[in-house]
Amino acid sequence: MSDKKFMIETSARHLHVTRADLDILYGPGYQLTNKKDLSQPGQFASAEKVTVVGPKGEMKMSILGPERSATQVEISLTDARSLGLTPPVRESGDLDGTPGAKLIGPAGEVEIKQGVIVAKRHIHFHTSEAPAFGVVDKQIVSVKYEGPRGVTFDEVVCRVADNYKLAMHIDTDEANAAGISGTVEGYIVK
Repeated sequence: MSDKKFMIETSARHLHVTRADLDILYGPGYQLTNKKDLSQPGQFASAEKVTVVGPKGEMKMSILGPERSATQVEISLTDARSLGLTPPVRESGDLDGTPGAKLIGPAGEVEIKQGVIVAKRHIHFHTSEAPAFGVVDKQIVSVKYEGPRGVTFDEVVCRVADNYKLAMHIDTDEANAAGISGTVEGYIVK
């Protein structure tokens, strides 16, 4: 067992939007309202929600700020079934060939041609933290959680950058299966 533990957080369904799409969904020049700061520096859950519509259903999702270079919807596999979509498990930003959806805001609608994914589980490392864990950017590791329904998460992507803070992100389905509620700790299995 490693003595270097880190926080495991559940990343619930959400979307990121471009400035142009936010202008359509909420009106020209609209600014997102910071409802809650997230663990990653500069990232926040906004008070604004958008309805995401798929072939079988729809659901409201929070927009995470700040604006991004591409509009992206991150859902769990359970959400995907409810919406009637079949998104791949991908790293954030890897959107080529992914399904699209209709986004409805109070001021307008946007039809994205691609951008719906199930986010691949990952750990954010600040550049200064990665060497202590013996990992590099894009390395794949396994992470152990020793709770009441302990589990080892395989295929976890290490993401290393100067603007990250140490934390692992899993989706709601993964958290529910492991009995994780709130923030827990895990460690890399060697």
